[in-house]
Amino acid sequence: MLFGRTPVLPTREQALVGRPERAYAVPGPHTVLGNPLEGPYPEHLEVADFALGCFWGAERKFWQVPGVWTTLVGYQGGHTPHPTYDEVCSGLTGHTEGVRVVFDPSAVSYEQLLKVFWESHDPTQGFRQGNDVGTQYRSSIHTHSPAQAEAAERSRTAYQQRLTSSGHGTITTELVPAEGRPFYVAEGYHQQYLDKNPGGYCGIGGTGVSCPIGVAPATDE
Repeated sequence: MLFGRTPVLPTREQALVGRPERAYAVPGPHTVLGNPLEGPYPEHLEVADFALGCFWGAERKFWQVPGVWTTLVGYQGGHTPHPTYDEVCSGLTGHTEGVRVVFDPSAVSYEQLLKVFWESHDPTQGFRQGNDVGTQYRSSIHTHSPAQAEAAERSRTAYQQRLTSSGHGTITTELVPAEGRPFYVAEGYHQQYLDKNPGGYCGIGGTGVSCPIGVAPATDE
């Protein structure tokens, strides 16, 4: 689906079959933050899911944010249950390369995480991010509550205004509920990849346009 052609999302009928359970184990605590990768998480914490290109560099953006308790990478938004990395890269699962961010809302707001999300990639590129081309690199936000959905929509509108005034195109970011779209944890070697491999590949880069946070209608300053 990808060689020499524009990437196309597969339909459910075209997608790979997958498997009924995960085919690999997930390692122990976060190599930077020291907390467990998988839940259940302490009750005072909240979960946010973002996709913004290759998840190696994307995860690092979020584990550096004060108030983030743990991060993990995985696959979300497609059809294939419990996919492998190779399957996702084939373009035949429909998943993104996503980052799950578990955070303390008393220390960092969801809006602040949205600011990191928008400013860390170019959300106008469709099925690519920089030199990385494929449906798995598309930009998306999977929301876990009506409040998250409202905040994400406001931020998308506000950032579009800033991008337009700076000469950029239209945001292609998906904004969809996480419910019904499972987050399948990626293989252990992908978790905190750039901590384990400090010189490893990072394809994450923003537009250079700042994102207003907080915020009902955005106005240019």
